[in-house]
Amino acid sequence: MDESRPNNIPEYGVADLAGAIRRTLEGAFGRLRLRGEITEMKRYPSGHIYLSLKDQDAKIEAVIWKGSVRNIGTMPENGVEMIATGRISTYADRSKYQLVIERLEYAGEGALLARIEALRKRLLEEGLFDESRKRPLPLLPRVIGVITSEKGAVIQDIRTTIARRFPRHILLWPVAVQGQGAAEQIAAAIRGFSALPAGGAVPRPDVLIVARGGGSLEDLDAVRKRVTIPVLRKDFMVDEYQFFEARAHGADLVLLIVAGLSDSQLNEFAALTNELGMRALVEVHTHQELERALEIKPELVGINSRNLKTLEVDPKAFAELLPQIPAELIRVAESGISQRSDVEFAQRQGADAILVGEALVTSADQNLAMRTLLGQG
Repeated sequence: MDESRPNNIPEYGVADLAGAIRRTLEGAFGRLRLRGEITEMKRYPSGHIYLSLKDQDAKIEAVIWKGSVRNIGTMPENGVEMIATGRISTYADRSKYQLVIERLEYAGEGALLARIEALRKRLLEEGLFDESRKRPLPLLPRVIGVITSEKGAVIQDIRTTIARRFPRHILLWPVAVQGQGAAEQIAAAIRGFSALPAGGAVPRPDVLIVARGGGSLEDLDAVRKRVTIPVLRKDFMVDEYQFFEARAHGADLVLLIVAGLSDSQLNEFAALTNELGMRALVEVHTHQELERALEIKPELVGINSRNLKTLEVDPKAFAELLPQIPAELIRVAESGISQRSDVEFAQRQGADAILVGEALVTSADQNLAMRTLLGQG
């Protein structure tokens, strides 16, 4: 017996001690959220991103593995305070520990609002806010031109409101307000109205209304203040500025309608959604749209039973497309859900969630309508 070594002090091999430290460290903390300023951020050719998070007293190294980059939420930026969600891991051969990051988000509104301001400045530099581009509105327009879908509810709202408040002559130029070619149709309608000669057989509008249905950001603000559950901005998202708006007003999810976006837009908007710390509900109606949607590896896929071109609802659309959606994705049934039997049908087909709008907002008793849909009425 070696009496020079106290028998109450444990003895380890290097690998044994490193393993014990790793088990202790990783077991004690598990999954956590770490707040700090991003520094030393570098993306390597391998696709991995290495960085550190620091405050005034300490610094912790971190890594985002290549496979996690796509779903990280918000891409790291040096000098920006962020919150990282992940797990502590150790490197035994270097006696080091690091945070393996699974998700990043802005620590506050400051960084996000700075991004919005940068976008505003870019649009300003492009001259889009120049006074020379603006036209004075007539006090009492004689003819109002409306550019929108002839089948949507919005044209009826416009006609009803104008007739009630100040009856005027309305000219409708029907266009698709979303989908392939919508932007071109809207631009052509503006040019067409502008080309009408003054005093011609068809009166030239004094003002134009380019309209589509949907709520307002004030509605989003009101909901965000009242609930803590995730909030969806259900809108036609066609410009990157809308995504910054959505995040600034508290949205957790946005709607990406595949029918209304090109492949490049779909990829860019999906990446921007993740970068801003939101999730995308990717909406499809056809087999082709579903194939395009799956290319961006979504987490949520919504099957809209309504054909956005004809506005007709076909409940079979969900049943036909659902088997093609990977089981690990969240599958959402949309449109045509107005009663309990519709919910039960979606459940039988394998829906994980439902998206309901019209049945609730048009109900005289929304609480009762919700309970009825949930089978609690």
